[in-house]
Amino acid sequence: MRKRISPVYYTIFAFLLFSWHTKGQNTDTLRYIDNGEIRLGVDMSAGGSIFYFAERKTGRNLLNHNDKGRFVQQSYYGDIDGSYWAKQPWRWNPVQGGGYLGEPAKVLESKIRKKSLYLKSRPKHWATGADIDSAVMETNISLKGDLARIHFRFSYSGQHSHQSCSQELPAVFVDYDLPKLVFYNGKNPWNNEPLKQVVPGWPNEAQQSDECWAAYTDSTGWGIGVFTPGTTALTTYRFEGDGKTGPEGSACSYFAPIREFSITPGFVFEYDVYLTIGNIDEIRERFCQIHFKNKLASNINHKL
Repeated sequence: MRKRISPVYYTIFAFLLFSWHTKGQNTDTLRYIDNGEIRLGVDMSAGGSIFYFAERKTGRNLLNHNDKGRFVQQSYYGDIDGSYWAKQPWRWNPVQGGGYLGEPAKVLESKIRKKSLYLKSRPKHWATGADIDSAVMETNISLKGDLARIHFRFSYSGQHSHQSCSQELPAVFVDYDLPKLVFYNGKNPWNNEPLKQVVPGWPNEAQQSDECWAAYTDSTGWGIGVFTPGTTALTTYRFEGDGKTGPEGSACSYFAPIREFSITPGFVFEYDVYLTIGNIDEIRERFCQIHFKNKLASNINHKL
C-alpha cells in the first residue's frame, strides 16, 4: 500500500521516506572496491550510487538501499515544475539513483580499479522518472586505510535559472539498527569537547554539527561516520516503516549535511565526503586528522 505525506511548499526532507517499490538487487550490476580494511559497493543500475560500506573483518553493510533514493548519493533541488510524486506537487529534482517508481539512472562512463573508481551518470527526475539531459553527475572514490574519500561533481547545462534551495550534500541512508546520531555542537570545534547524542524522530529535525561530521551508532558507540568539510547544517530523521531493519529494510536512519544555493546555467558544483566505520572516538579522530591536514594545505596554498 502506498503512503503519502502532506503537501509542503518546499522541503528536501521528505525525499525518500517511504519504501514503496522495493525490489531485490540484480547482483550483476553491483561493483566493489576493497583495500583489505574496508569494502565499498556501487550499484550500476542506480547511477553508480553507493549501496554498500563495510569493514572487511565483519562484512556488515551499514547502509540502507531499500529503493532508488536510499543510498549515499547526489541529489539536488530546483523550481516547482508541475511534476507530482505520488499525487504530491514536486519540483525539479535530479537524483543519482533513479526515479521513485524504480526507474534506473544510467551510468555513462566507468573506470573501476581494486581500490578506486570513477563514474559518470545521467540523473533521473525523482518524481517523473525521466532522464535529466541537462545534468551530469560524477563520482570519484578512493579507499585508504579506514577511510573512503568521495569526490562528487554536478554539472548543469540547462538554460533555466532555479531558485535557491536547500541541497543534500549528500543524502545518507543507513541501517535503522544504528539509532544514535552523534556530532559536535558548540563554539570550540576540534578541541575534543563533549559530543551531542540524539535519537532522531519523525519527521525531520534540524541539527548543527560544528565539526561538519555526524555518525549513526549503536548502543555501544560503534557505527558509521560521514564528514562533509565546510558544511555544518544537518537535517535528520528515522523512519520506522514496517519495522524491517538491515540494508534492504523498510526502516532507515537518515541524515544529510545541507547548504543552500541555486542551480543556474553553467553551474558546476564539487565537494568531498569521507566515510569511515568504528567507535565514536576513532571516527572523530580520523576526521580531525583530515580537518587539520586540509587546513594546513589551504594555508600553504594561500601563501603561494
